[in-house]
Amino acid sequence: MSMGRLFSVVLAASLAAGVLGYHAYREAEAPFKGFTGDEIFVPVTVGEPSRAIARSLQDSGVIKDAGLFLVLLKLRGKAGGLQAGEYRFAEPASLLEVMDRLVAGDVYYRSVTIPEGLTLWETADLLSQRGLGDGAALRAAFGRGALVAALDPGAGDLEGYLFPETYRFIRNPSPEEIAAALVDRFATVFDDRRRRRAQELGLAVREVVTLASVVEKETGLDDERPLIASVFWNRLERRMPLQSDPTIIYALKRRGVFDGDIRRRDLKLDSPYNTYRQAGLPPGPIASPGTGAIDAVLYPAQSAHLYFVSRNDGSHHFSDTLSEHNAAVRRFQIDHARKERRATQRRQS
Repeated sequence: MSMGRLFSVVLAASLAAGVLGYHAYREAEAPFKGFTGDEIFVPVTVGEPSRAIARSLQDSGVIKDAGLFLVLLKLRGKAGGLQAGEYRFAEPASLLEVMDRLVAGDVYYRSVTIPEGLTLWETADLLSQRGLGDGAALRAAFGRGALVAALDPGAGDLEGYLFPETYRFIRNPSPEEIAAALVDRFATVFDDRRRRRAQELGLAVREVVTLASVVEKETGLDDERPLIASVFWNRLERRMPLQSDPTIIYALKRRGVFDGDIRRRDLKLDSPYNTYRQAGLPPGPIASPGTGAIDAVLYPAQSAHLYFVSRNDGSHHFSDTLSEHNAAVRRFQIDHARKERRATQRRQS
């Protein structure tokens, strides 16, 4: 074959390859949706071969051509770069867009924010409402203390250790996986520095979390937490009962009889969580405290305060003596209630 003819053959082959390549990329850039319904989920397992992933994407109707997917994956040097996880597809997407998502690990997660101060039952209900499992199964998982045995050998459940934060979960996590994620986050937050501080104070982790949970329930203001903690520390040092209403509420909730109000008779409730009758700390946490409440217990404000009362605006008035406290109660509670009643009567007349 002459050199000219050979050149013509090579040129023709190159042009044909170029044309095929052009059409292949045009095909790869075209949006495609071959599945019915609003969405579809495709799982990719750890170590799954690219060929199996491509076939799964094609069978699911996410891509049109598994062979083209594999060819372009190799040409782009990403043959071993597909990330494990579950992927959600809803809108038409090109083959290249699908590939980029799997290479980037754009896995589908459900996000949920667990606020500070929830009990383990309330946490289970919140997660269930967000579509992250059955409430009863979650409560059962949270009712086993084995996950925190290293931190709190006496824990019969996970109350106090379901750390409040925003989490991302896969679509169908097991109750045990959710419990482990929340407890792992607590263990990360309660780090070596905080553990050393607890040891300096002569406190076990359970004692810190228990008092922090009471502080968490008493105030929602960041700058008040160290003051609230100082009141409880001062009371403990003087062997005074904590007299914290949230502990009675928790005791009533445990019995399933809390209706939103505390009555005078509830102050006499026979429960180890009744800090009006029982000295010292309650037997365990009454909710999940956040970092602010934990640090308030570990680093309380320096004060002589022994009392506090609500100002009815979310903040509290602090007093050092009982006479000062009684005056504050009259001002912020009794007088305020009278004014509210008079205002209501005027509106109704």
